[in-house]
Amino acid sequence: MKVAVLATSYPRTPHDVAGRFVADAVEAVRPLGVDVTVVSPAQFGTFGVAYGDGIVQNLRAAPWRAAFLPAFMLAYTLAARRAAGHANVVHAHWLPSALPARATGVPYVLQLWGTDVELARRVPKLARPLVRGARAVVAASTALADAARSLGASRVEVIPAGVDLPDDVPPPELPAHVLYVGRLSPEKGVLDFVAGTEGLPRRIVGDGPLREQIAEAVGFVPPRELGSWYARAAVVCVPSRREGYGMTAREAMAYGRALVATRVGGLADAFVDGESGVEIPPGDPAALRAAVVRLLGDDGERTRLADGARAASVSFSRGSEARSLVDLWAEVAR
Repeated sequence: MKVAVLATSYPRTPHDVAGRFVADAVEAVRPLGVDVTVVSPAQFGTFGVAYGDGIVQNLRAAPWRAAFLPAFMLAYTLAARRAAGHANVVHAHWLPSALPARATGVPYVLQLWGTDVELARRVPKLARPLVRGARAVVAASTALADAARSLGASRVEVIPAGVDLPDDVPPPELPAHVLYVGRLSPEKGVLDFVAGTEGLPRRIVGDGPLREQIAEAVGFVPPRELGSWYARAAVVCVPSRREGYGMTAREAMAYGRALVATRVGGLADAFVDGESGVEIPPGDPAALRAAVVRLLGDDGERTRLADGARAASVSFSRGSEARSLVDLWAEVAR
């Protein structure tokens, strides 16, 4: 089976974090006998629109860049048509990719990730035909699946994005500390984390528009090095106010780390409060602090939650995602 994967964000180097989860999924399906061709701005050009903070954020920061969108989409469409010439299925990541996918004339699957859902709600007349034209819409979480149905999707498949499950996980570093990993932006709740953990031992990994307000952040870490940050942490906090999926939460669980998180959007599928994590309300630094302080000081409770998290992570392993995608593509191809 031959599949053309279209993505507006895809790693350009081994250390690039842009669209890394898309690349990981591609690499996971190839051993299952799938011939995958990837089309991204890395091949046809960014036009000043793609990469950086992502298309939506780039346009918000510099609206004048919208003038380059027609050229960007034309180049994207031509590249997609060339790649899909012998493909059985096209898999389009993010809503804008549905436009070139549709232009290929090949049956396409659309995967929504969250930021594109917000875009779709603002321009429903443009978004709905692209969603309805897909043979299936893939959603990594129940929240995204509900959003896809509200946009008119006739068939929605929930396939959690996979994470690597390390064979062994070491004990946390001492003294125990709490870790934040993710984009430094308001919707991720990072300022709630900063306020709630003031004076506590903590580490912050990530970059984004709030970087200047968080001087201690170490920036983005190459994906292959991120595991050591989870391994050293005793607690991982995901305080998102809006979340399409919640990759950080699932990666932390795979490393058997006690999780403190909100249950907004895709995080609602990730953990069970009291069994594999601790739920906190979004936008509540005081509740965040109370949960983190309790876990940092209670080895037994931390270990119990960590064991529950590790056991639950099997359901969103890389292999599980790959098998589900291949099954879906084969059905669409038929």
